[in-house]
Amino acid sequence: MSTSFMTSPRLYFTSESVTEGHPDKLCDQVSDAILDAVLEQDPFGRVAAEAAATAGLMVIIGEITTTADVDYTAVVRRAIVDAGYADVKVGFDGNTCEVRISLKRQSPDIAMGVNAALETKGGEESDEGDELGAGDQGMMIGFACNETPELMPMPIALAHKLTRRLSDVRRQGILPWVRTDGKSQVTVEYRYGKPARVDTVVISTQHDPDVGHEQIETDIIEQVIRPAIRPEMLVDSRFLVNPTGRFVVGGPEGDAGLTGRKIIVDTYGGMARHGGGAFSGKDPTKVDRSAAYAARYVAKNVVAAGLADRFELQLAYAIGVAKPVAIMCETFGTEHVPLGMIEDAITKCFDLRPARILESLKLRRPIYKQTAAYGHFGRTDIDAPWEVTDKVEMLRACAGLVAV
Repeated sequence: MSTSFMTSPRLYFTSESVTEGHPDKLCDQVSDAILDAVLEQDPFGRVAAEAAATAGLMVIIGEITTTADVDYTAVVRRAIVDAGYADVKVGFDGNTCEVRISLKRQSPDIAMGVNAALETKGGEESDEGDELGAGDQGMMIGFACNETPELMPMPIALAHKLTRRLSDVRRQGILPWVRTDGKSQVTVEYRYGKPARVDTVVISTQHDPDVGHEQIETDIIEQVIRPAIRPEMLVDSRFLVNPTGRFVVGGPEGDAGLTGRKIIVDTYGGMARHGGGAFSGKDPTKVDRSAAYAARYVAKNVVAAGLADRFELQLAYAIGVAKPVAIMCETFGTEHVPLGMIEDAITKCFDLRPARILESLKLRRPIYKQTAAYGHFGRTDIDAPWEVTDKVEMLRACAGLVAV
């Protein structure tokens, strides 16, 4: 996104979401279920778990170093069933599919960098833990804007609402012909940087073989699209429901799945830059995950404090080094105080060293499977500490504004 986004008289922006039954999202949930199972017993466990799925098969590979005693096969099967795959007739069955697991310990070279100066005392990190090294190099992005109450871009917020609704009508039996796999896509018309209307909604949902396309189209428009999007945004909007006409074969039976292949769905729908790292299956010492959460935490508080209407933060780390090697702020011309003042306020209000991120956001807990579908950001339905706006008054004070 550039500042021209804010000055264009008409611009169309599109984001997509997928249901928990999408094969890539299924793999994300499996990876994070493994992570949660480890953290439940061992908060200091190191996990990098990758999943791949195809017809009748789920494969787990990666590195795990932990004192936890986990039945990984049982965890994998439970996650598949929880996602809606408990009957081979719908494309996959977590109770009967083949599960192959190949896990080894974390590389000692990586562990050496991460563990630099890290000591434990009574089960808690000591002050030396402040210098916990970043788990890898890389850049992480945080973003927030005032387009929605949750301070997320409207296209991705609506796309997630649609897929969640698609899941709800299936789970609640409102539309019993709906199956587990599905997608949404929303195009929003912007005028001078503000959402004006929804131009196009695309819904593709897996379905029973005996339901006709006309019923599918009518039911999805009335039971999914209209309940999810405010009527005033649906002005001359176009609805495309199962545009290929048929979607019976879905899930891993129809397409292979892989952990970390829906990273734009996980974040801001393409509205912000992306550092490139996936989240699922990674314990919070990996800054791909924890620093991305911290960056969202910063960005959301900056916008909530009224310092800018749109705000993007980039953090960059080097493996084994605690402090970010670079911090970049972008307001797209929407700042209400000088950009330098915002940067100074962030430095004073947030400690972005990995150990302090883990501590302040309480990330050594089994809270990750809940993030593995319907986005990691803008969530009010799950325990997502990076969504809390508890730094607003401090930021406003540091920026010279009256505390709210």
